[in-house]
Amino acid sequence: MLVIEPYMLPCLNKRLFGFDCMGCGLQRSINLLFHGDFIAAFKMYPAIYTLIPLFLIIGINFFYKFRYSNKIINYLAIASVLIIIISFIVKKFN
Repeated sequence: MLVIEPYMLPCLNKRLFGFDCMGCGLQRSINLLFHGDFIAAFKMYPAIYTLIPLFLIIGINFFYKFRYSNKIINYLAIASVLIIIISFIVKKFN
């Protein structure tokens, strides 16, 4: 079993200002994915399921250029940013 919790970085924003940043939950979400808890990973950080394909396509596109890769990357990036902002706002008011 993969144990990465002792190596997770603390949120500097939360430590200094006392509230979560837009990236809070990403490391824990990745940890939950490694442990196979996909629903909890989504609840922890909803943008995880758009960020993973985004970085995969960026990595593949670095070595192998394929048709419409820039459009796919742009759409995934926009979707990721929107999901991050919306989930941050929802988390702030709940």
